[in-house]
Amino acid sequence: MKTVYPFGGGAPLDDPRAKDKTIVGGKGANLAEMADIGLPVPPGFTITTEECVRYLEHGGEFPESLKAAVSDAIGHIERSVGKTFGDPADPLLVSVRSGARVSMPGMMDTVLNLGLNDETVQGLAAVSGDPRFAWDSYRRFIQMYSDVVLGLDHGLFEEALEIAKEDKGLYSDTEMEADDWQALVAEYRKIAEDELGRPFPQDVHEQLWGAIRAVFDSWDSDRAKVYRRLNDIPSGWGTAVNVQAMVFGNMGDTSATGVAFTRDPATGERAYYGEWLVNAQGEDVVAGIRTPQYLTKAARERANAKPLAMEEAMPEAYAELARVFDLLEAHYRDMQDIEFTVERGKLWMLQTRSGKRTAKAALKMAVDMAGEGLIDEQTAILRVDPMALDQLLHPTLDPEAHRDVLTTGLPASPGAASGKIVLDADTAEQWVARGEKVILVRVETSPEDIHGMHAAQGILTARGGMTSHAAVVARGMGRCCVSGASAVSIDMKSRTLRIGNRDMAEGDVLTLDGSTGQVMAGEVATIEPELVGDFGTLMEWADRHRRMKVRTNAETPDDCRMAVQFGAEGIGLCRTEHMFFDARRISAVRQMILAEDERGRRKALALLLPEQRSDFAEIFRVMSGLPCTIRLLDPPLHEFLPHEDADFEELAEATGYGADHLKRRAGELHEFNPMLGHRGCRLGITYPEIYEMQARAIFEAACDVAAEGGEAPIPEVMIPLVASRRELELLRALVDRTAQDVFAEKGRTLDYLVGTMIELPRAALMAGEIAEEARFFSFGTNDLTQTTLGVSRDDAGRFLSAYVERGIFPRDPFVSLDIDGVGQLVRLAAERGRATRPDIKLGICGEHGGDPASIVFCEEVGLDYVSASPYRVPIARLAAAQAALRS
Repeated sequence: MKTVYPFGGGAPLDDPRAKDKTIVGGKGANLAEMADIGLPVPPGFTITTEECVRYLEHGGEFPESLKAAVSDAIGHIERSVGKTFGDPADPLLVSVRSGARVSMPGMMDTVLNLGLNDETVQGLAAVSGDPRFAWDSYRRFIQMYSDVVLGLDHGLFEEALEIAKEDKGLYSDTEMEADDWQALVAEYRKIAEDELGRPFPQDVHEQLWGAIRAVFDSWDSDRAKVYRRLNDIPSGWGTAVNVQAMVFGNMGDTSATGVAFTRDPATGERAYYGEWLVNAQGEDVVAGIRTPQYLTKAARERANAKPLAMEEAMPEAYAELARVFDLLEAHYRDMQDIEFTVERGKLWMLQTRSGKRTAKAALKMAVDMAGEGLIDEQTAILRVDPMALDQLLHPTLDPEAHRDVLTTGLPASPGAASGKIVLDADTAEQWVARGEKVILVRVETSPEDIHGMHAAQGILTARGGMTSHAAVVARGMGRCCVSGASAVSIDMKSRTLRIGNRDMAEGDVLTLDGSTGQVMAGEVATIEPELVGDFGTLMEWADRHRRMKVRTNAETPDDCRMAVQFGAEGIGLCRTEHMFFDARRISAVRQMILAEDERGRRKALALLLPEQRSDFAEIFRVMSGLPCTIRLLDPPLHEFLPHEDADFEELAEATGYGADHLKRRAGELHEFNPMLGHRGCRLGITYPEIYEMQARAIFEAACDVAAEGGEAPIPEVMIPLVASRRELELLRALVDRTAQDVFAEKGRTLDYLVGTMIELPRAALMAGEIAEEARFFSFGTNDLTQTTLGVSRDDAGRFLSAYVERGIFPRDPFVSLDIDGVGQLVRLAAERGRATRPDIKLGICGEHGGDPASIVFCEEVGLDYVSASPYRVPIARLAAAQAALRS
């Protein structure tokens, strides 16, 4: 197998691996594809992802075969451009970029102008006829290489540049002359040598292999690990290396560089979107070092900006770029994220890839492209990440609410967010861990900030444009972001900042509106989202193609109403114990628990019966004839017991028992491991009057609502924590007996089911026998994961991240189902349950019911439905459709 694949310059692309993203990464595959369809792509080569994996597995050693292949590939570039790598008279310069099979913003910064040294810079100056350009390129290379490859603090170089400009009385980089840049290069080399203890490398081959090593090493960097963990990217994929002949956007006013999208990545509108800079290199745009200009005249006029758009300043190059936009979108059938350079009037394409986009934009693009005939309905469904819908399902700022606007920046990623100001990523993560909501405020973000950006509700930067690091990463994460807010100044020493004319400090509350760019003091009121338009269209398509039903986990009327609004087709889990914690009821619950005999318990339960009946009646009304799975009391009783003396005193007044007596009784009920103790069906076996009261409340409520007219309720009574057929046999008989009593009293009969939750390994193994008594199984995968792995979900956060990082689990098993372990128990129970009762209804009600990866497994096993929290119902609907289409 080849380890290096050339592209451009007439390189043959007949080997299918040359365009395979798993082999040459997304960037390499798309460069080869663009070259193959005749676009102007500077020649280069890609080192495969396989070589990255091999390098990391063999302790960072490069095989001789790879060195020979890279040497041959450098020869390909030399022949294509007529320059020689390291030639002092007319040097070939290259860029080095990383490129995994999926886009990973912040993976590793690009190294440009590689191949410059004290000799080749003189040749570049002579050949270009522009010494200023040559020395500017050299200082950029030293700074980038020192940062990205040698690991030096780029701030040292930025500080030296600012001092040099200050000494000259200059404001911008473009005012610097050739002699200024030459002097700065000497200063940069001194900084590097002082920090490294050795001179900055002059050998161009040493430079190249140092950059290749840095790309491979970056795959195992801390920030790459964080990104992979957040996006479920396997560690074994590796990254490719792309080496490409340099073209220069910093060769004067006829040269430029830019980043563009074929559609607006924030809104999805069919309009060219992007930024460019005259006399600049690509990193100037994405790093936010200079304020970029608008690509189109229309965008410039909307912003009332003065600098000419590219469409106006370079009409010929822009016209060629627009042609490329249309060609690439039609070719890839998706919105493209493009990097380009104009060198002395000639357009060069440096990259294309499917662009990151907000959920709103993804939705609009999918629906619009289907309407345009670019893709079909099924592709549109598969095009939208189900988890991205989460961005659309939460409140946005109320347009009528008062806004104390401090400043306005660029609307880099839509949505609204309020939180306490934090000034660095580590603080963001720490404050969120203690339950705070935060806004990360930075001068500009870098890849090292990714963990803080993920933790924050929103991101605010003082510098950077719409395609800066902060903007791109925020859009991909679904975080609200305002960038380029130049009125923000930060003092890290005092942990204070000034926004406009307002002094603020870390911990003060800000609100961001990512749709307008407004930055506001304090917290602003919000409104609920409107689920119509493109959202409704995509959901309609998804419902047409999915097989599984989607229910909700809800136990309040408000949650039920929200879930129905989001398209829920029933309740998969109503946790009745949540109703017991109401302040009006907790005293009666405690009386029931602490009673010393059945008579005392029934007296307390009589107080709870009308409350439970009222709860169920309201839920049945909201659900209007949809099936409702109601779980009888599950948690251990200790969760309801008082802990404070004042609570015991209050309970003593209600019961007539002394507080000391009640404390002694509570001590008798203490359990060493209550989550594996007296809970679930074990309560129903020992205290059948509890389940009898709940069953009566369910059936009385159902009959009362049915008598009101409309759709009759469909109760599904769930017995929790069953481990044997006999447990379910006894409790099903109790439920059936109660149902018949209520039906006789009400003069009405209703359909209902009795089933159980499979949440113990033994229940899964005994599913064939248990199905003799159960009309349905609902897989409680939260507890099934706990009992199978022997891991407490509440305590697992302390160590599970280490397990994921070390590859013990591919992802957190409480977030995404452990397919290999817990999943096999689900599969086994489904098979054995159906063997006994072919028409048994099978569903999942753990939090995994809203996880797209887990839903794929549910489709594979053939479950009848998944159940998710209300806000995750649309996610589950789309994920279920995608799973059905892919199967």
